[in-house]
Amino acid sequence: MDATVDRSRQKPLHPVHAFLVSATVTLFLGALLSDIAYATSYQVQWTNFASWLIAAGLLFGGILLVFALIGLRHADRREGRYLLYGLILLAIWLLGFINALVHAKDAWAVMPEGLILSAIVLLLACGAAWMALSNLRMGDAP
Repeated sequence: MDATVDRSRQKPLHPVHAFLVSATVTLFLGALLSDIAYATSYQVQWTNFASWLIAAGLLFGGILLVFALIGLRHADRREGRYLLYGLILLAIWLLGFINALVHAKDAWAVMPEGLILSAIVLLLACGAAWMALSNLRMGDAP
């Protein structure tokens, strides 16, 4: 018995969208690693690195959020997945913005809130990347 896959429901992810999702995860991962480095060494430059990485993650995440909202408008209304994806991206952006405000404080005042927020934002970004990239299957043609 052969299994058939309904490929009309699977839409390939645009390469720019895939890049933005991957870059957002990478930038927030770098921010978390910089916060961990600051927590262990207390070298102030690590908080500066984290601040810049968070700002870049917010830039890419904001562009991604706009694309997701445009995609949500064209999505099938029966698919709640697109709405959940958009809400996760909105949560990433809002928590990332709060994290940027926390990192704008004095370096000694950043911990532990900055580290906790960076970890939460990274987990949400990984979840959003999983949702965005889970449509891709081995051998699918774009």
